[in-house]
Amino acid sequence: MMRDGTRRDFLKTTAIGTASISVAAACSPKSEPAPGSPAPGAPEMAAPQVSAPLGTNPQGRIASSAGEMDRRWNAVREVMKRDRIDYLVIRNDEAWLGGPIKWFTDANASNNYPVTAIFPVDDEMTVIEQGAPGESLKGSPGVPRGVKKRLTMNYMPSAPYTSVYDADLAVGVLKEKKGAVIGLVGKEFIPVSFYELLAKGLPGAKFMNATDQINALMAIKSPEELELIKGVAAIQDAALEHVRKTLRPGMKPYELFAETQYACSRQGAYRYVINISTRPQEAGSGPGDGTIQAGDQVSLLIETNGPSGHWCELARPISMGKPSQQLQDAFGLALEAQKVSLDLLKPGANCKDIWDSNNAFLVKRGYQPETRLYAHGQGYHFVEQPLIRNDEPMKIQANMNIVVHPSANNGKVSAGITDNYITTESGVGPCIHKSPKEIVVI
Repeated sequence: MMRDGTRRDFLKTTAIGTASISVAAACSPKSEPAPGSPAPGAPEMAAPQVSAPLGTNPQGRIASSAGEMDRRWNAVREVMKRDRIDYLVIRNDEAWLGGPIKWFTDANASNNYPVTAIFPVDDEMTVIEQGAPGESLKGSPGVPRGVKKRLTMNYMPSAPYTSVYDADLAVGVLKEKKGAVIGLVGKEFIPVSFYELLAKGLPGAKFMNATDQINALMAIKSPEELELIKGVAAIQDAALEHVRKTLRPGMKPYELFAETQYACSRQGAYRYVINISTRPQEAGSGPGDGTIQAGDQVSLLIETNGPSGHWCELARPISMGKPSQQLQDAFGLALEAQKVSLDLLKPGANCKDIWDSNNAFLVKRGYQPETRLYAHGQGYHFVEQPLIRNDEPMKIQANMNIVVHPSANNGKVSAGITDNYITTESGVGPCIHKSPKEIVVI
């Protein structure tokens, strides 16, 4: 277990980016707790309890099984044969909205270093990554299953003159078949410069957007994926319970952020969207100094991935003391609004109809209609199709991971709730988050 001082060092470093050595020098492990830090005797997070039946890599990430990867690749090749596509080009540079690279290769792009995968209809992949110039073939260290060739080159968007390097490597692979039909997956993520160099280097090729076909495959989760997604929800439940035990008046929002991230990280999460806002519940109260005070309403969103790279999100309103009647009423309505959408999440449902029903319910009860994206799919993207809104073309199908996070806002008070559900052939299954659907009272 971490000593109190060491743990505070971690939390401060995580929250505000201070160098570890300077924080450690300023804070002895035996020093008194700082204002707002967890009270002596507050529960420590246990060591990560990550179930890894599929095997893990050295970073503790859960790898997809060989059978799961074969399922994906076989499904993709059926689509490619149907649509007469010779190659797919997939390119991402981070893990929040970097789902296609992860789905095809079982490895994330990160830190805005672009990764490109070239997926042929009749052969194994070529992967292009940032690194010392080189080529590694199938069977070499660092070349994962399903990859025939791994090409590396030093290139990065911050040095524009290097932008030709990965595109040149891609052209070298794609020109092996003259007049190829090339499908771009995630065309919106592919830089103009990369596409222009492909088009210039492959004058006889035909390019098409294959994003919709792959998004449709990614949206439907396998049994293996669904079990991993439930594990991500459990991480967030444990993080909220950690917050329940450590949050108290006097903490700063960045300290709450650090506690939340700490709790998720200790369980294997490695990407985060943690949103925090705080305001007095009493009407007419002025703005505070940023410190969480008794009587405040705190909104905390815990949106993370897990060791497998899949995403979920969880949120509950937090009341620092007895919640006001206004807050209780708004939260009760948000619960009802969530049920309105859940009752409509059935295979074949049109997302516009769900969006319209939610807003009609809110307006009828005297609250503002939603203008946010209040429900959507999740997988290796933290926001993926289908989006529950009035312009979404994808229909609801079984085995989707859908987060539903409506809010009730009447201009005076706002409260929301956030949970993930798995769609089935007849509707939605039980909530995969186990946190009580109630206001967290501190």
